[in-house]
Amino acid sequence: MLRVGTHSSSDLRPPEGLGASTGGRALRRLRLRAEAGAVLGIDIASYELVAAVADLAGTVRATSHEHIDLESGPEAILALAESMSNVLIDRTGVRDRLRSVALGMPEPVAFDGGAAIALPTMPDLNRYPINGRLAPLWSAPVWMDDRVNLLALGERRVNPVAGRSQHMLYVGGGAGIGAAVVVGGRLYRGARGMAGAIGHIAVPARPGRSDEVVCRCGNVGCLEAVAGGSALSRDGRTLAETGRSPALAAVLADTGTIRPADISRAAEHGDPAARALLDRAATILGGSLATLVNAYNPDLVVVGGGIARAGASVLGAIRESIHRHVLPAATQGLRIELSAADEEIAGVVGATQFALDHVFSPAHLPVLLGAEPRV
Repeated sequence: MLRVGTHSSSDLRPPEGLGASTGGRALRRLRLRAEAGAVLGIDIASYELVAAVADLAGTVRATSHEHIDLESGPEAILALAESMSNVLIDRTGVRDRLRSVALGMPEPVAFDGGAAIALPTMPDLNRYPINGRLAPLWSAPVWMDDRVNLLALGERRVNPVAGRSQHMLYVGGGAGIGAAVVVGGRLYRGARGMAGAIGHIAVPARPGRSDEVVCRCGNVGCLEAVAGGSALSRDGRTLAETGRSPALAAVLADTGTIRPADISRAAEHGDPAARALLDRAATILGGSLATLVNAYNPDLVVVGGGIARAGASVLGAIRESIHRHVLPAATQGLRIELSAADEEIAGVVGATQFALDHVFSPAHLPVLLGAEPRV
């Protein structure tokens, strides 16, 4: 699927008149013309890949979307990302004006010479020199981050409440679960980019049953192994195969698989087993988020990603679980809301914003300005 807009090239720094004097000669005002450059964002999610080209103002000019299977391996995934991106770059005519490229990866990303080193879902990509492969292809620097961080950036761009928040938690993901942490209005990534890896918090087993499921990371009882997207698919399939959910049984018979979106649709149409499964996942997730709320004291919690598709019923269970486990003082003024961003493009909007952050960083902005003729 391809969507394309149009723009024209022009000088990067057109004059904008004179500013007020501060005691000497009046300052000359310059502004960056959005159409004079572009960035590329690539969002690699659990089940889909989205690419986008945006101008220097962050306006997305074109997007492309394809369904993927992470089990096909890094070579196939990166080859698809390259081909989709090349089509967008050529259709929008920005190849000679591409300033930066950003990738959102489906797991926590630590940085070590341009290679991801913490991807349980794509172990073959660990230590893979992604930057070394992609940067020469487009003659632009390539940056990577956990896609949940980029979802949070996308949320802050399109949601005024999130944009104003100084201390925000964004929870979301696909097959797994991750969180983005905003401190003082800026993303906090920790010492090696691993902050927010809540999917690998251990969930205590409840009386009368065992939640000690082996996680993809090799540990037992991780949050994502119990309540993440893959866990929902696994448990939804069990409901279908045992006949406890006629709606999911019909989906399984028709498609041969169960995805989290199928469970959300079944719950919306009144399937009690699907509703109970989502409520359980939301309650467990809320309990884990309560620990972060107690420790971090945010002013906003945003629930995005796949679980947000279930809407108000899931949000209610998350809110109830947080309020049950959090100190009352920590919930004063706390807002807990569903994401306001379009789920399909939220990650890639965040990726383009991430790319722009590097373009306009103090280290790189002089290079950008110096590449153009002086006004």
